[in-house]
Amino acid sequence: MEIAILKDFKGYLQTDGYAVYDFFKEEKDITVLHCMAHARRMFFEAKENDKPIAEYALEQIGLLYTIERKAKEQQLDQEQILQLRQTEAVLESLGRWMKETYLKVLPASAISKALGYSIGRWPELMLYATDGKLNIDNNPVENSIRPLAIGRKNYLFAGSHEAAKRSAILYSLMGTCKLHGINPFIWLRDVLQRIATHPINKIEELLPHNWKPITNG
Repeated sequence: MEIAILKDFKGYLQTDGYAVYDFFKEEKDITVLHCMAHARRMFFEAKENDKPIAEYALEQIGLLYTIERKAKEQQLDQEQILQLRQTEAVLESLGRWMKETYLKVLPASAISKALGYSIGRWPELMLYATDGKLNIDNNPVENSIRPLAIGRKNYLFAGSHEAAKRSAILYSLMGTCKLHGINPFIWLRDVLQRIATHPINKIEELLPHNWKPITNG
């Protein structure tokens, strides 16, 4: 499914560490980077196994997020974000510490798995720091699809396969409105009033990311 959706995609692809995404690392036009939030979560879950090591890792990762928060608060541009990351990020030292610590912990323990997860993906986890337009994690995307994930069980009962497809289309349109700062009600009302007389070969003009409301005068 992912391969079909992304068959014409070119650019950066940010994912968790699920092995199925390794396929895209072989694609010449796709650069894969991983999500720091997933790495952080594994250390959080390993606190009961080895609290000192897990908390140190979380503290260091927290410093990385402090940099991101500073960039956002100061409304830095991409070049300034890049410079800030390269000046203050602790990625290199954190990577070395993880490798050294991994040799001292019990194999197959929760902390060992947390360290191994990050060590095996560290180049992809560090990649965000090489370009100011990249994010440290994919939380913005995950937050945007959370309503769908929360309601997933309810969506099992859409009435029919075609009804489920229509619901998915509506969710996509509403989500696109949200991404572009468009009031979904205003967009939908305008489109429903215009669509009957709008040229079918120009129907894409009414999609949220292309839509321009008609102004009087």
